[in-house]
Amino acid sequence: MKNVVLVFSFGLVIASFFSFRMKPSFDLKASIARGKEIYTAQCMNCHMEQGEGMEGVYPPLAKSNFLANRDRLIKIVLKGMRGPIKVNGKDYDSEMVGFELTDEQASDVINYVRNSWGNKHVAVQPSEIAAGLGTKSAEYTPY
Repeated sequence: MKNVVLVFSFGLVIASFFSFRMKPSFDLKASIARGKEIYTAQCMNCHMEQGEGMEGVYPPLAKSNFLANRDRLIKIVLKGMRGPIKVNGKDYDSEMVGFELTDEQASDVINYVRNSWGNKHVAVQPSEIAAGLGTKSAEYTPY
């Protein structure tokens, strides 16, 4: 009986190990590629093709210090925002409407923006989108 328990326990450990290793890791490169398509369709008209924005009107996304706050960016993409902000030392005071996106789509476009045009940030996974919406951010004024 002792051997059966030992073999069973060993089997559980091995099964756990392989199930952990078999989980697919998040593919940031694929997320960025999907995000580029969303950006082109939803964001490019205002923030421009290379994320340069329009000074005084639409803030730049290229080399932007504003993108570091993941939760704020999640809220802006999905809920929109209005009011004054400062991006790269320059003032902007405009409105942006939110977009109806799935968690995966929101993750993808955020990953694209946060990892293009001189930006480099950790991936935002789809499972983090809902959590980001639930946080408070002092620099976020809902639309």
